[in-house]
Amino acid sequence: MSLEKRPLGNTGIQVSSLGLGTVKFGRNQEVKYPANFTLPTDRDIEALLDLAQELGFNLLDTAPAYGSSEQRIGRLLKNRDDWVLSTKVGEEFTTGKSFFDFSAEHARRSVERSLRDMRTECLDIVLIHSDGDDLKILNETDCLPVLLKMREQGLIRAIGMSTKTVAGGLRAVELLDAVMATYNPSYTDDRPVIEAAHAAGKGVLLKKALNSGHDALAGASQTASNLRAALALPGVSSAIVGTINPTHLRANAEAAG
Repeated sequence: MSLEKRPLGNTGIQVSSLGLGTVKFGRNQEVKYPANFTLPTDRDIEALLDLAQELGFNLLDTAPAYGSSEQRIGRLLKNRDDWVLSTKVGEEFTTGKSFFDFSAEHARRSVERSLRDMRTECLDIVLIHSDGDDLKILNETDCLPVLLKMREQGLIRAIGMSTKTVAGGLRAVELLDAVMATYNPSYTDDRPVIEAAHAAGKGVLLKKALNSGHDALAGASQTASNLRAALALPGVSSAIVGTINPTHLRANAEAAG
């Protein structure tokens, strides 16, 4: 069994139908998961990445706000060219708290740091990490112009936004290569965004398909139901599922397959 590859809109990037979210690689403070957890060891992460590749994963989703996630990926990831690296700009997590900065200077420095930390010459996907005011970020800050320039320079392949509003999602579809939207049985408000992206040939990454792990507590059948429903939506490129548990990783892949 191997996860199918799907196009990320018209970017030319092929991503696995499930992506591996890596919050738990580097951060266990101020997170919205149903249970506390200890950060994995380097050996744990290496084994998980090996298993993920064996199962057909090729998409890793990370962010500066995920603590040491980017640094650990840069240090531990083998075969960089086999992976699609997706990171973010705009949110930082320091001394146990998040803050946001969408200035041109911060966006540029954030991308440069991500390139260094993940030991790569190009980031496949960079998403704007919204604070909830999607439209203001897209229309009134200098974040997007900087990312567009860095894409022209070959430092980024595709630009998107992890949105928090329907209006912001629709604007992101107009302006960007991809959008990250929320979809699960408890939250279907972003469906118009997914439909608009599909119609426009833009990539769609789904977050919270398992409701930040809460729906997974209901068991394997609920997990499978959520993932299948999410991946059945026309235009969805990949659903991001975060885990550091090899058993859960394999079960997710089997459900998606």
